Amino acid sequence: MRVALNPIVLVSLSISACGSSEPQIVQTPGDRQPGLLRSEFISVRSPTHSNHASTVVETRDGLMAAWFGGPHEGHPEVAIWASRYEGGRWTAATQVADGIQADGKSRYPTWNPVLFQPRAGPLMLFYKVGPSPSGWWGMLQTSPDNGRSWSKPRRLPDTQVGPVRNKPVQWADGSLLCGSSTEDSGWRIHMERTPDLGLHWERSPPINDDKALELIQPTILQWSSGKIQILLRSKQGKIYESWMDSDWKSWSVPKPVDLPNPNSAIDAVVLQDGRALLVYNHSARNRSPLNVAISEDGRTWQAVLVLENGRGEYSYPAVIQSRDGLVHITYTWKRERIKHVVVDPQRLRPRPMMNGRWPE
Repeated sequence: MRVALNPIVLVSLSISACGSSEPQIVQTPGDRQPGLLRSEFISVRSPTHSNHASTVVETRDGLMAAWFGGPHEGHPEVAIWASRYEGGRWTAATQVADGIQADGKSRYPTWNPVLFQPRAGPLMLFYKVGPSPSGWWGMLQTSPDNGRSWSKPRRLPDTQVGPVRNKPVQWADGSLLCGSSTEDSGWRIHMERTPDLGLHWERSPPINDDKALELIQPTILQWSSGKIQILLRSKQGKIYESWMDSDWKSWSVPKPVDLPNPNSAIDAVVLQDGRALLVYNHSARNRSPLNVAISEDGRTWQAVLVLENGRGEYSYPAVIQSRDGLVHITYTWKRERIKHVVVDPQRLRPRPMMNGRWPE
């Protein structure tokens, strides 16, 4: 879907589906960074104090974003919120899932939503519920009408987490490959596969030895050559990678990429032109700046954009490419709001990085 652009900073009134209004600040950066077309907040007046860990998807009739929000991360009232892009604006955020248990008395925080639109079938919303990442469990809801209404939540099998932070990829046979991880006894990554959109699941053995490497939250790159690569968040100050061997349960020993990681989420996508685009924090310690890089092989990365470079936290990006070729990125802005950025990948100007350093 192509997002209409305006060459100036625009402050307008957005009318939500429920009839309320809120100011929406839209900024189009112009030629300061070629390829960066639009930057805007989703819900300037957020219904919750803290917002984090967004996900974005192109449904059959437009964009949709979701995130978790509440008093603060880990609070029992933290729920999953969502907004749809309609008429050139994001609708007011609405709550689509929570952690209230069947007994009606217990309530746990929700975590890390993941939206995914399969080629056939309803829109899917994966998320986690539990007191902490070490004790959460996977949940799944589906929508038959592109996110306007949702099915009753369903808990995944006890041994499955689902896509833990980043979107899955769908193979030719319709199955979903999901990057997952656990934090209950060390940080370990594994892959999960569902052949029937969440009804049945399989899980690979751990890919890393958590005593040597602490890795979580894989993002999957499905290259046109048929090779599959995962990029990984780490506590080692670097982004790590692993490549699929003979099948989806067999992976190479994770190795560091020449890019930093401050123990924060990353996301990536293989573009229609065959290149990969990665969104990450180019720092070994801080969740600022927030950067975009391009690669033709998954090993050598070139700098293209700086999305944020100020004080505070800019983190947990999600990235997709829509059918019209534009790239959509959402991310956490200071733990207060969710931001949406539109990029034209054909207008990006790559610059090589030397020894992992961002070019001046």
